[in-house]
Amino acid sequence: MAGQITQAGVAAKANSLGFAVTPVILSGGSGSRLWPVSRASFPKQFWPLLSDKSLIQDTALRAANAGLGAPIVVCNEEHRFVVAEHLRGAAVAGSRILLEPAGRNSAPAVTAAALLAAEDDPNTLLWIMAADAAIGDEQALREALAKACAAAQGGQIVTFGITPDKPETGYGYIEVGPALEDVAGVHVISRFLEKPERAGAEAMLAAGGYLWNSGMFVFTAKTLLEEMQIHAPEVLAAVRKALAGRKEDLDFVRLDAAAFKACPDISLDYAVAERTERAAVVPANIGWSDIGSWSALWELGAQDESGNVAQGDVLLENAVNCYVRSDGMLTAVVGLQDAVVVTTEDAVLALHRDHAQDVKKIVDRLKAAKRHEGIAHNRMYRPWGFYESLIAGDRFQVKRIVVHPGNKLSLQKHFHRAEHWVVVNGTALVTREDEKIMLRENESVYLPLGAVHRLENPGKINLELIEVQSGSYLGEDDIVRIEDTYGRTG
Repeated sequence: MAGQITQAGVAAKANSLGFAVTPVILSGGSGSRLWPVSRASFPKQFWPLLSDKSLIQDTALRAANAGLGAPIVVCNEEHRFVVAEHLRGAAVAGSRILLEPAGRNSAPAVTAAALLAAEDDPNTLLWIMAADAAIGDEQALREALAKACAAAQGGQIVTFGITPDKPETGYGYIEVGPALEDVAGVHVISRFLEKPERAGAEAMLAAGGYLWNSGMFVFTAKTLLEEMQIHAPEVLAAVRKALAGRKEDLDFVRLDAAAFKACPDISLDYAVAERTERAAVVPANIGWSDIGSWSALWELGAQDESGNVAQGDVLLENAVNCYVRSDGMLTAVVGLQDAVVVTTEDAVLALHRDHAQDVKKIVDRLKAAKRHEGIAHNRMYRPWGFYESLIAGDRFQVKRIVVHPGNKLSLQKHFHRAEHWVVVNGTALVTREDEKIMLRENESVYLPLGAVHRLENPGKINLELIEVQSGSYLGEDDIVRIEDTYGRTG
């Protein structure tokens, strides 16, 4: 424990801020307003929407490039391997991944991170940020962060207020109060305001003295826990119990499921920020966006001479100020203005940019109809790789399966289907009952209904195969796991 505190001190000297800071990255959202690309099974933080890196990688690197300590990442348990893989892909080492057994909003998530950090040092500074926001001016961010850290060390709960440049109705607002006496550039918060109607947003922009609420915070673990005890003691008690009952393996910290699920569902704003007498704000012009809609991506994208942003296999003819993205088939747009068109393998979205906030209504309707497109992609990621359905019919289904080098699926069996595997790339080691079968390209194996089997990739390149399923029921819940490397039981 003492060594960890010493490392934090080294981080303080190494970074440009002069403070030891632990980044806390919240990766629990589903990003439904960016459907059909962002869905609950693989939300927007895992997509490369602005660069060749995913948003969570951009976020982690933003902290790493500032010389800050290794992050604590709070995420849904179902996303644990995806988060770990993205952090490894960005060469972010030493992170701790705190797993939520159920979504309970930001207050419990942040409280869990604060309790974990406080075990090393209650006075450590925590920088709370979403995994899926964009920041265009990192130098201005570091300057604002230094001010926030100075105020937070004095016991303030500091948020970043973004200087508005338009009457945005998708953000909450902060009314700026008087300046703090002891920290230049930081102000008391007079009040928080909910997302306004258009007229209210226009009035605040014209009046001045109002900022967008970014949802980023800086405070010490000790300060946050003291304020949670005052304003949301039931949250603190439940999370404390969940952390006390945790289990740890590798980089993962698993909160006790029963205790955490008993926790109230409440945001950090409602639980503490809007109630505390220690709330402060740093006005910041840092090129921030929560990337909360397709219109935001149009604003952030590289626009051509006609104001269009195009990604993927796209053809435009007489189109103006459009955002067009294709993750699959050719998408052609003719004669449209201020439109958004997004094509994926299993869904197409078309809308006027002024209605970008209404995409969530479509997702709600899909969920109500119990359609899988509302929550899951055709491609499903697993800790060993991914699979995707190619063809589905009556009593048969064809899938493509990709297994990363050194990985293997669970030892399993099915009650209702048989499978036929054909290797198209790489090498497969197949367990079938008591047999061990090595397969190479263009070789195949048949797995009868009820046979205990496993697929492994012993090679150095991705294993790719085609799976043909046949049987009376082909659902993914017809899997009986006998042994699993990744701790899955269902």
